[in-house]
Amino acid sequence: MPRQARLDSPGLLQHVMARGIERRKIFLDDKDRESFLERFANILEETQTQCHAWALIPNHFHLLLRTGPTPLSKVMRRLMTGYAVTFNKRHKRSGHLFQNRYKSVVCEEDAYLLELIRYIHLNPLRAGLVKDLQELDKYPWSGHSVILGRRKNPLLLDLPKELFAPSPMHPAPSTPSEGLLAAENQVPDFLLQQQKTPNPCNPCNPCQEMPLAEKTIEDILLHFAETKRVATKRYREFVEKGIKQGTREDLQGGGLVRSAGGDTAGLLGRKAEEREKGDARILGSGDFVNEALRQAGEDWEKVKKKKMPLEQLIKAVTFHLDLKEASLISASRKRQVSEARGIICHLAVNDLGYSTSEVSRALSINRENAGRCSVRGKKAIDKYSDLRDIAK
Repeated sequence: MPRQARLDSPGLLQHVMARGIERRKIFLDDKDRESFLERFANILEETQTQCHAWALIPNHFHLLLRTGPTPLSKVMRRLMTGYAVTFNKRHKRSGHLFQNRYKSVVCEEDAYLLELIRYIHLNPLRAGLVKDLQELDKYPWSGHSVILGRRKNPLLLDLPKELFAPSPMHPAPSTPSEGLLAAENQVPDFLLQQQKTPNPCNPCNPCQEMPLAEKTIEDILLHFAETKRVATKRYREFVEKGIKQGTREDLQGGGLVRSAGGDTAGLLGRKAEEREKGDARILGSGDFVNEALRQAGEDWEKVKKKKMPLEQLIKAVTFHLDLKEASLISASRKRQVSEARGIICHLAVNDLGYSTSEVSRALSINRENAGRCSVRGKKAIDKYSDLRDIAK
């Protein structure tokens, strides 16, 4: 079965993660990290994608992005492919750098924006890259130190200030600007074109309100206070309170049950259909799951739900075919055993919504074989009409 389609539409908040192949390091030194961030900064500004939080760990990275008009898939393809080419060239290596494709989880903003910012920015501390919050405050490879104002924002392009209008936390300078023309040669073509295009919200002022990376930091701080000094103090206190929380499994996606930390007891007051509304690609309430699927062109009722555990499916199929479960994970190539594997793969993937990776682990076969088994199972199940509705 093809992997689940990405959920993407402009304005969605997405937690993005990517690991090195075989968990190897993707950042060997500071030059690698600087190269990654420089490329990332240009892509963010060009695609008008906001990055609310980021952390670079030696063998993976975390990003919290809000998509603009450019799809997330295109943003990440440019970032990861471009960085991999540069990394391989610099370190004289070849082959894949990243493990599979990146993972992305659509997040409900009201409930999770600040929680995810804190979670992502505490990653270097949890990974042992810094020993305490004081070190994290100055750590250059996450967005935490930038929000506190301890480090220059590496996602902020070095652009002339006269291109941008003042903002609440950054009032206009007292000296007059030199104007756009004097700075033209210093500005990337894509941004210069934006400046020459009238702002539909304010046609008299063609300038951007402020650089996107700077505006994003301001938006975060405004959640804590109206003034920068008070906001940064409260933000740091908020991050400090998250240290004792450790790894947050409830921030990994999956709808209501995962949002409750896997504890369904807290959901008992909800209707059954509400408790079931979950999706590994989404972190949020049932209503948010529905809305995210709707915006992405999916109807929840058409999205496969895992009604039966894989173990139960395996037991049911082997019982019907009078086989021992152990035979499925053996090297046996007997026709009936192969048919059983195929039927399990077909039902699990197509009727229950499991991924081929999940099925391959359950049957101790590789993912490619699980995909092929699913195709064979579709044909084999015609011979066993009593198995057709077993997963319903």
